[in-house]
Amino acid sequence: MKKEKEKGIAVSSPISGEEDSDDKQQHPSFSSVRFSSRNASSKYDFVKVKVWLGDNADHYYVLSRFLLSRMLTVTKIPNHVAIKIALELKKLLIDNSLLDVSQTDLEVNLFKLMERRGYGEEYINRYKMMTRFHHQRVPLVILVCGTACVGKSTIATQLAQRLNLPNVLQTDMVYELLRTSTDAPLASTPVWARDFSSSEELITEFCRECRVVRKGLGGDLKKAMKDGKPIIIEGIHLDPSIYLVDDENKSSSGVQAENKEINPASAELDNNTAVHTQNIHVDSGGEKNNDSKILSSNDGVSDDQVGAVSNSMSSLGLIGSLTGHKDASLTELGTEKTTVSKEKSGPKPIIVPIVLKMAEFDHKALLEEWISSRTFIEKCPEQDHDKLIANLKTIQDYLCSFTSQGLTVVNVSATTFPQTLDWLHGYLLQCIEQGTSLGSHENVTQVAAA
Repeated sequence: MKKEKEKGIAVSSPISGEEDSDDKQQHPSFSSVRFSSRNASSKYDFVKVKVWLGDNADHYYVLSRFLLSRMLTVTKIPNHVAIKIALELKKLLIDNSLLDVSQTDLEVNLFKLMERRGYGEEYINRYKMMTRFHHQRVPLVILVCGTACVGKSTIATQLAQRLNLPNVLQTDMVYELLRTSTDAPLASTPVWARDFSSSEELITEFCRECRVVRKGLGGDLKKAMKDGKPIIIEGIHLDPSIYLVDDENKSSSGVQAENKEINPASAELDNNTAVHTQNIHVDSGGEKNNDSKILSSNDGVSDDQVGAVSNSMSSLGLIGSLTGHKDASLTELGTEKTTVSKEKSGPKPIIVPIVLKMAEFDHKALLEEWISSRTFIEKCPEQDHDKLIANLKTIQDYLCSFTSQGLTVVNVSATTFPQTLDWLHGYLLQCIEQGTSLGSHENVTQVAAA
């Protein structure tokens, strides 16, 4: 293979409407190929650019404008700008007959184009950080917790699109499959729609159901830890105490925790913002090493039952691929036993728990409308709306009580929803950056000690 020596190409400033004008130009090297004026803008999609990897350039991938634009979107570059930069890069390479290019040369020219459009060092560093994150295959688990009608599903879906994460799991679906496909002790009526003698009894039952759901998620979490795949889990059946590590493990991670409740409309991330990443240690059973919070196998769901549910979820296609690309990895709900030794455990996983809450007045209005449309209300006529809302408020207060253990509570409002997404996007990037930095430091320390 004839390797291109040139490290960079002179990049001209972007000109308004250049996509249309450039698409109509034919480079001399393509004189033998006839393109009609109607299809001239598509010629760059038909020409393949090979990007070679490694010092010996023994592996390559075909440059995809779609995947490149998604990667740029992760850095917080607006989607429409990311699409233009990806097109400009491919046009630049093809017009200069660079159909075989190294990864380093590709990035040199990409960064020049980013700088020309005003996305300089800050965005370039984010791009490098995310490249390092994917290269290290650091497991990432994002937990989007909260009660009903606070926007969990919407937030999780939007974050998955922004961060190019294909795997989103909903605890409601896991709950229903466990309830209908196994003999798990789960009721058809939601826990907050039942009558309890006290708030303590309600929280006790809520935590028990969360542990059962956690058992149903075991296959996904073990696979994420083993393969280094990112995953977002959202739903009401997420008890932070099951996923947050104990004080001993948390202090060893070098991440300080403090009480934290964020109003994204007025908050900005800076160097002084405390980012809470949690380390979860996986043993032979796939659970974390926290004796007081490990989900045992005696919670009413056997491994065989979980396996049946996993197969059902796979067959129903309940794990959505948000990227729409054939190469996007989908989480497979497997329940095979995976032994992860301390010597070969790989990078420390990044666990980011987030609780969403809403102003009481707005939340109550949404809940009243949502509750009135639920079919289970017919099964519990003795429960009035005020009691149901009070139960949800009790659960929300419980979820928000873990701020001292590193949990971040985010206030959601319909009027500031875009700002909330922007804040969470930046917050998660900081979590990933700190998590990859800690992982790199630990790996270097282990090598030096060896």
